[in-house]
Amino acid sequence: MPPTPTFIDTHCHLLPGVDDGAADWDEALAMARLAVADGISTVVVTPHQWGPYRHNDGRTIRARIAHLRDFLEQNGVALGVLPGAEVRIEPDLIEGIRTGELLTLADRGRYVLLELPHEVYLPLDALLASLRRAGLTGILAHVERNQGILARPATAEALVEAGCLLQVTAGSVTGTFGPEVQKLARWLIERRLAHFIATDAHGARSRRPRMRPAFQQAVALAGYDAACTMCCRNPAAVVHSETIRSAKSKPAAGKSFGHRAAWGRWFGWNRAG
Repeated sequence: MPPTPTFIDTHCHLLPGVDDGAADWDEALAMARLAVADGISTVVVTPHQWGPYRHNDGRTIRARIAHLRDFLEQNGVALGVLPGAEVRIEPDLIEGIRTGELLTLADRGRYVLLELPHEVYLPLDALLASLRRAGLTGILAHVERNQGILARPATAEALVEAGCLLQVTAGSVTGTFGPEVQKLARWLIERRLAHFIATDAHGARSRRPRMRPAFQQAVALAGYDAACTMCCRNPAAVVHSETIRSAKSKPAAGKSFGHRAAWGRWFGWNRAG
């Protein structure tokens, strides 16, 4: 196999003391060291915004990221950190981005990391269309862990058709969140429906910033080039505000979830609600 490339992580709760991620500066430092050891060169730091985290405004996040950057440099950790956010989908989201209260990924004003409640899927067509009109592109975070999409995986295909980009969590690919989530994550990768693999790291002991094991599984599922696209090229495009194009594959025999019976067997239609 070709050598493992350098990764860019576009979803990581590295900023200490602002949400359910790193608890303090010591944990942020430990997380950063783990990321570097795993082969991650750059992290877009994505604290939660809106929902229960209204206190995390854009100005505060930018200032704290600058402090984090200095802190890591002082401690000899060669990890690039950029401002961003995981934004809960609520009314006036686009206005919040326009005013600077809500952050786009890498603060470049192009890609916004969207968060749905895990328990339910809400239709996103109107929001995605509004984002396009505003020159923005939505990236749906941890799509494979949403209970509505778990129940109806074909929803992921419809989202991509509507212009949404999809992010899969590295831990989901390796089984951290259970077998049903892992199956959906792997299917999204096989079908080229996943545009990003990111850590969604929250700590130094659990949900750690590790990309390499998921990258290796993505190579086995979709090939080296596709794995590099999800872990390196598309994240770099976000950082540099470049265009990302979907490369959805045709359904493979026995791999389609477009028929209720097929995905009902895998994901437990009666349980998923």
